[in-house]
Amino acid sequence: MSASKHCTVAYATRERQYLWTVVLPAAASIADALATARAGAAAADARSAAIPWDTAAVGIFGELRRRSDVVADGDRIELYRPLRGDPRERRRARVQQERGERRPRGARRRAR
Repeated sequence: MSASKHCTVAYATRERQYLWTVVLPAAASIADALATARAGAAAADARSAAIPWDTAAVGIFGELRRRSDVVADGDRIELYRPLRGDPRERRRARVQQERGERRPRGARRRAR
C-alpha cells in the first residue's frame, strides 16, 4: 500500500474553475487536503484569497462530508458555494410567471 495519496481539490465560480492536485500522507483528512491546496493556491494565484476555505461546505464527488473525514487516493474534494436561493422556490416562481404569460384557453394564435 502506498504511503501517500493523490487527490484533487476543486472550487468553482461562475467565471472560473479552480483545481489543485495535492499529495497527502496516508492518514490525511479533508482538512489536511484543503490546507495543502490553500498553501499551493496562495503561492500561485492571488485571486484564491476570495475562496471560502474555512467556511464552505465540503464534499467528495458531490456527497457532503465532514472536514475530519479521511480521504482516499484519487478523491475529488469539493468546496461548495452557497446557493443563491432554494432551487425549488426559483422553479415555482418561474412556473407561476410562465402561467401568467400564457394565452387564455381558446385564444387563437395570430397569423404572421
